[in-house]
Amino acid sequence: MRKFWHQFCRDRRGNYALVTAVAMVPLMGALAVGVDFTELNREKQMVLNALDSANFASAVRLSQGASDDEIKAFAAAFLNSNLNTVDPANITLDVTLPSSQTGGGLMKLCATLTYHPYFHPAAALLSGASDGDAHKPIQVEMCSQVRLKNTLEVAMVLDNSGSMTTPGTGSGQKRIDLLKQAAKQLVDTLAQQAAQIKQIDKPVQFSLVPFAASVNVGPDNDNAPWMDVYGLSPIANENFDWSTLNAPDKYAQKINGIWYKKGTGWGTEEDEVLSRFELYQDMKVVTSHERIVGSARSVCDTYRSNHTCSHSHTEYDYNDTYGPFASWQGCVEVRPYPYNVDDTPASGGPNNTGIGVGDPATMFVPMFAPDEPGNHWKVTQNPREPDPVTYGAANSWWNDDPSSTTGKTRQSNMAKYFQPRPIDAPTLGSGAGPNYSCTTTPITPLTDVTHADGLAAIKAAIDLMQPNGNTNVPEGMAWGWRTVSSAPPFTEGRPETERGNDKVVIVLTDGENTYSTVSSDPAGNKSTYAAYGYTGVGYNGTSVTRLFGGTSSAIGQFNYSSSNYTAAMNEQMAKLCDNAKAGNIMVMTVALDMSSTSSSDQKAMAALKACSSDSRFRKDPTDPSKPAKLFWNATGATLSDNFKEIANELSNLRVVG
Repeated sequence: MRKFWHQFCRDRRGNYALVTAVAMVPLMGALAVGVDFTELNREKQMVLNALDSANFASAVRLSQGASDDEIKAFAAAFLNSNLNTVDPANITLDVTLPSSQTGGGLMKLCATLTYHPYFHPAAALLSGASDGDAHKPIQVEMCSQVRLKNTLEVAMVLDNSGSMTTPGTGSGQKRIDLLKQAAKQLVDTLAQQAAQIKQIDKPVQFSLVPFAASVNVGPDNDNAPWMDVYGLSPIANENFDWSTLNAPDKYAQKINGIWYKKGTGWGTEEDEVLSRFELYQDMKVVTSHERIVGSARSVCDTYRSNHTCSHSHTEYDYNDTYGPFASWQGCVEVRPYPYNVDDTPASGGPNNTGIGVGDPATMFVPMFAPDEPGNHWKVTQNPREPDPVTYGAANSWWNDDPSSTTGKTRQSNMAKYFQPRPIDAPTLGSGAGPNYSCTTTPITPLTDVTHADGLAAIKAAIDLMQPNGNTNVPEGMAWGWRTVSSAPPFTEGRPETERGNDKVVIVLTDGENTYSTVSSDPAGNKSTYAAYGYTGVGYNGTSVTRLFGGTSSAIGQFNYSSSNYTAAMNEQMAKLCDNAKAGNIMVMTVALDMSSTSSSDQKAMAALKACSSDSRFRKDPTDPSKPAKLFWNATGATLSDNFKEIANELSNLRVVG
């Protein structure tokens, strides 16, 4: 037996077959693993390619405003249609959308591929695996991420009131000049960063809203569909009594809420609309005054008892030519509450008539400061005619109609505007006339600063700013919001539903809200004329002025003091800020050279800080558990650095982690 065993061990015949049989199991297993591994990688790559394509396509849909459910359905359909030979039944998809509509974010698509091996089960069974383990599918997860590049739309709402001529604390330069430098620095910084991004259209846009007592939307918008060209708004005729145009052949008639010129005395102008815009066109000034040769005649001024003339003067006939007196400079009045504290689009109806459609109160009304009581030129050639009586009104710039007897009727009588202004009428004082309180340069709509011409346009508009007038922060901020909105009046803003886009309003002011009272008030106006009109005029037939609309019981409805006006404007501003932030507007506020020892400045700073949004990146240094407020208390010396901090904050909005 031992001999047989030794012979068997020394015998080499049949070894190859035996070794082959023994090695077959691992060889077959390796082959199975190799084939399945190759196929798994092939399918994995196809899924990954389809996943990347689906993610980019879905990101585009997301930026266009599709809902979460629509994006998820679109991503799944796009993925399945691009899997080539991979069975969609073997794929499960998970879509993670950005958590916020604003602020960019990360869009993540993850797919799990369930792979059923071809040869691995047989190899596993040969190696002793159970049937369940041998036929267990292989699952592989892969993910694709798309960084959503954030776009910015920034409205710079900058104080152009008269106090901006004051030297900035610690600088030696006027506040307005410091502001111009800081604003241009901000635009340059963001423009340089945005220029590096080539795949996005208009990555950074800026608008400019200079404000003082009012805001200028631009005289080129005189026939815009959102302007009240028919005088339908309830504030359009607050200070005008068109019924005073009542000559038999030249009168005014109201039809469906619109006043028209009626009568043959109007000539070719009959049936034209009577509105503020029409007034600007109708007011004429004598531009040449040529005496007609041989027209001299003697006119008796007083007679003796025997009916002979005791005093006379010589009169002449003249050939006159006329030109326009004034044109609308672009400023608008504040809309009545609640439209003054939101961005509700104007809805005056088809062709801007507003008859039976929409709410005419949403329309924007051009400013037209009425001629206040007082006369300025003589109306006869009699050298003994008494000098005109002016009454001391703040903005008297035309002669009153002689039929008017009270201060109120002298102001509201419309017949006076259709008498030409003489060529030798006294020169008006600075700012007087129908454009009174319209002191700022026009709004510059959103402009792409990544292009040289857009950058130059914004910076040129900044350089044109000139300080003059009172301070109306809420009206400036309201128009800042409207410039970044996608709805009219200005439509350059991206849709509010577009993700990855931030709408930012930066508000800078150097003082509290102001609305001026008057010392001489022959018409009972209670204030000078500005964006809220006169505070002595009740809104839409009521006894309460428009400035007090929507305010709390803390505001005296018949308190016509400057402090009450400021308090009312502060309340309007608070509501506007809340509405803007609720509409996903990021609000940044800057108080310039306000004193912590002044009670009025303290209130203004508190209002600005409360108005500001929370930072997404910085913490409150006094309480790290809270976000920092986007509020800066600047001085003339720190303004440039403060605007650099604003630039950093805006830059962070464009960085996606």
